This record gives sequence, structure tokens and C-alpha cells, in this order.
Amino acid sequence: MKLDTKMIHGGVFGDPHTGAVSVPIYQVSTYKQKRVGEHAGYEYSRTGNPTRAALETLIADLENGARGLAFSSGMAAISTFLSLFNTGDHLIVGDDVYGGTYRVISRVFNRMGLNVTFVDTSDPDAVRAALKPNTKAIYMETPSNPLLKVSDIEALSHIAREAGALLAVDNTFLTPYWQNPLDLGADVVIHSATKYLGGHSDVVAGIIVTKDAQLGEELHFLQNSIGGILGPQDSWLLMRGIRTLGLRMKQHERNAHMLATWLSEHDRVQKVYYPGLAQHPGHEVAAKQARGFGGIVSFDVGSAELADQVMEKARYFVLAESLGAIESLISVPARMTHASIPAERRRELGITDGLIRISVGVEDGEDLLMDLEQALS
Repeated sequence: MKLDTKMIHGGVFGDPHTGAVSVPIYQVSTYKQKRVGEHAGYEYSRTGNPTRAALETLIADLENGARGLAFSSGMAAISTFLSLFNTGDHLIVGDDVYGGTYRVISRVFNRMGLNVTFVDTSDPDAVRAALKPNTKAIYMETPSNPLLKVSDIEALSHIAREAGALLAVDNTFLTPYWQNPLDLGADVVIHSATKYLGGHSDVVAGIIVTKDAQLGEELHFLQNSIGGILGPQDSWLLMRGIRTLGLRMKQHERNAHMLATWLSEHDRVQKVYYPGLAQHPGHEVAAKQARGFGGIVSFDVGSAELADQVMEKARYFVLAESLGAIESLISVPARMTHASIPAERRRELGITDGLIRISVGVEDGEDLLMDLEQALS
């Protein structure tokens, strides 16, 4: 089954009881049992729900994994993954991750004795140098947020395997339409499904897919124990979004590539970050391991003042948190999505006050270009 067909016919299709072509929303908390300990596959909706199960099957199919799990948010998914580890375990984490990921690691799980080293995962030698005898996992985003660093998934999978560690990849930016980390050696794929998978700014959700069924069972135990599960209504919305993922991702990328090329030649833009540009560090790795470059572009205008001007004057780019929706969004990471990272650390990473991140939507690309032109000028 080719990918565009898989988006429509993957997972559970329709309802065998009624013939409905859409999986029903099972708005139910508990299920009648035939006798004590004997049920029809479901007993309590925290543990399992037919609508959520259909979504979990679909996303496992799309990521070519053994087990999919759906959570109430991307952070619930990340936190559940981190709960696999014990006091004293060591993790290597990408130095350019989403601010919420940095926050939960450095201010929550550190109190539980989880040791973390933040490393530029686009440099395999730096990752190898950071390994310790107690390293249990490497966690990264590729492309990363917001500087769009590209990490070689296959190379890092070899490093993780040699160390006896898991490799977890946040695949939010590219989605399974453009990139399948499990096929490249990763053990776990994580999504903030709020973004491209949902795609319409109407649902908050998280996803984990595992390559190994046993690891999937361990994570399901944690999902059920911690309880951050996705409800049936949101599961249905997410499935609806995924059915049009291929159509949207193509348009996102067409528009993003056009804008990134234009921005790279603009006299008021100092630097552009987009893996689809030949001059972007990691472009060749991205071209090797992914089928596309996505719809996120970051660019530096050199000052907070000019960044604020762009925010105020943009008309089609909505000033808002999040990304990956049909409408174009714009933000200043240093003061929004990555504000939880200390200022000194942001400067070290290159997340300046003049850095702007745009999530390029599916509008007419010429309209978006003209909007940025008037906002910059």
C-alpha cells in the first residue's frame, strides 16, 4: 500500500457493525462484562477505548511500528516515555529541543534523580563522547525546534545500540508522511499530535510508537498507570486530521521552500534555517533520511525591535503558540515557545531575540510572501 493510500485506508477503517465509513466515537467510560474477568476486549476506557485503539493502530501502521499509544498531549507522551527510567539513569538529549521538553526534564524529572546531558545530536561524535556506563537513552528532535538542526538517525541508532540504550526520535516536524525513524533504527517515535497530525488547531494530543511490541507493552502499562490518555472525541478528530495529512504536507512544504528561498535573499534577514535549502547544515543528511523537508522555517532579523514589527504587521501569519496547522502561524521562540530556557542558554544555542519561527500554512504561497514582504518593510 503506497503512503497516500495508507493515510486513508491504514489502521481500522469504518465500523463493521453498521457499515459506517468513519470509526464511531465511543463516548463511554466502562464496559459490560459477560462474567467476572471476561469481557469483549475493553473493561475501562483509561486502559483502552475502541476509538483510541483505532487511532493507535493507524499511527502504528503509518510509522511502521509494533505498537501505538495516544496521550492527552505531547508533553504527556514525553513524560510517560521518561517514566521508563529509574533514579540514577542517564539520558542524552538534544540541545535544541522544544522548551516544554527542556522544562520537564530540567525541572521535574531531575527531582526524581534522572541525569541528563544536553548535546548537539547533529554531531555524532559529541553524542558518543557524552555516553556514560549508565546511559539508557538518546532523545532527539530532527529537524529540531526552532533551529532545525538535522541529526543522522541511522548513525545515532548505531551509537545507541552499541551502548545498550534506546533511541527516541521526536518526529513532530516531518510526520510519518516525510520521515519514518523506526525504519532508520530508532526504537521509539514521539509526536506532538497537536501539530501536523491533527492539523486544524482543534485538538491537543500526543503519540508514541514503538518498534518493539514488548517495549510497547511497558509503555502501555505506564500510560494506564499514569493516566494521561487521549479521550475518544479527540481521538476521532486526530484520525480525521491524519486522513488529509499527505495533501497538507505537500502544500506546507511547497510554500515553505518558496518562502525560505525568498527570505534567504532578503536584505533585512540575517540568517534562514530550513533543511530544504542546499546551504543549510545537515541538508544532505535530511535528503538522505527523509522524503521531504517540512513546513517550518526560522529566520533571524537581527533585533527584537524588527521581530516585534513583523509580529505586529503580519496579517495572514497569526501570532500564536504551536505549529503545523492549516493556517500560517508566527512566533518569537525566545519569548514564547522557548521562554522557559534560561536566557544565557538560549544565547549559547543561537536562539536570539531576533529569531522568528514561521509555521507555513496551506494558503496561497504568493499571499504569504507578500504578507512577509510588507511586514519586513
